[in-house]
Amino acid sequence: MKVEVDRLAADPRITDYDFWRSLKNVNNEIFHIANNNEPIPFDMIRWRAILKQARMKRGHA
Repeated sequence: MKVEVDRLAADPRITDYDFWRSLKNVNNEIFHIANNNEPIPFDMIRWRAILKQARMKRGHA
């Protein structure tokens, strides 16, 4: 997971807005799945963690 975090955080093609929007989209999707009492795919949780860490590595909370 650390490799993905470092790679994404260092990629100049990905803007801070891209990180924020992607994280918001993943969180919204997880929220909708949880509200329907469906199992949340582990990959979604993993990518949420990756996006959060990459965003923090760039200096955003």
